[in-house]
Amino acid sequence: MRVVEVSAYGGPEVLRMGRRPEPEAGDVPGRVRVRLKAASVNQADLKIRSGRLADALGDLKPPFVLGYDFAGRLVDPAPGLPEGTRVAGFVPWREEGGTGTYAEVILADPAWLAPIPDEVDFTSAAVVPLASLTAAQALDELNLPAGSVLLVTGGAGVIGRYVVQHAAALGLRVIAVADPGDEAELKILGAEAVVPRGTPTDVVAGVLREAPGGADAVFDTALISDALLPAVRDGGAFLTLWEDSAPVAQRDIRVSLARGRPDAARLKRMLEQVAAGELITRVADVLPLEEAAEAHRRAEAGHRPGRMVLLI
Repeated sequence: MRVVEVSAYGGPEVLRMGRRPEPEAGDVPGRVRVRLKAASVNQADLKIRSGRLADALGDLKPPFVLGYDFAGRLVDPAPGLPEGTRVAGFVPWREEGGTGTYAEVILADPAWLAPIPDEVDFTSAAVVPLASLTAAQALDELNLPAGSVLLVTGGAGVIGRYVVQHAAALGLRVIAVADPGDEAELKILGAEAVVPRGTPTDVVAGVLREAPGGADAVFDTALISDALLPAVRDGGAFLTLWEDSAPVAQRDIRVSLARGRPDAARLKRMLEQVAAGELITRVADVLPLEEAAEAHRRAEAGHRPGRMVLLI
């Protein structure tokens, strides 16, 4: 089968088309085969390919196949899901030893898989799992009461948009940091206010005007880090996506990492929300698997807002 491999750490040019044996039924007990139709390009893919996470990956070295999110059809039946069912999910890539979704067929744990509603195409389904689950599960851990103030940086980014939507659904007062041109859309998604992206001083001032004493929590999807700590009230919370962007805690502020975990039941509800128009997704560009390197270039350049998707 066709795969895209990281041949060595480096720029997008290190992504190479290759061929690997297609998995067979029963190769791994308890796993089922999914023939993929789409896989999205995540920021984690870019960081892994570049070598930025090489130390964290330990003994896992190239060549390996990138990719977390996927959408496709079941080749083998899974509990409650007959052969041929359209499914989406994400692979916990590190735990799987570098066997990702830039491939034609993967072996999946049924616990990762959610059926895709008829109203949702493969491309849209492939941009939901990791980002939306990461956002929702991180908000679970914050456990903020309704009415709390949450500052979200990168509000118009892929994860930021899901954070805004899930937080608003929980009754939180969401203040998003984004470009001025994104204000109207973010307010539709549930943001109460939008602070123009700029210097940290501007960000802090915007928060303090909206929430005397500071925000109850910050979800830093844009990796601004330490500059945002003054925006958090004493005893508040600070969430970030990457360990190397986590600030040093002070004033009893709880600092933690947001890490997504597969959750088939919750993903099923999210995909149903997408079908109903209650959860809004955004696809930036769609390219064939063979153009994975170009997809990485566009993602790194911020070519268009939204997630890049590879068609397989």
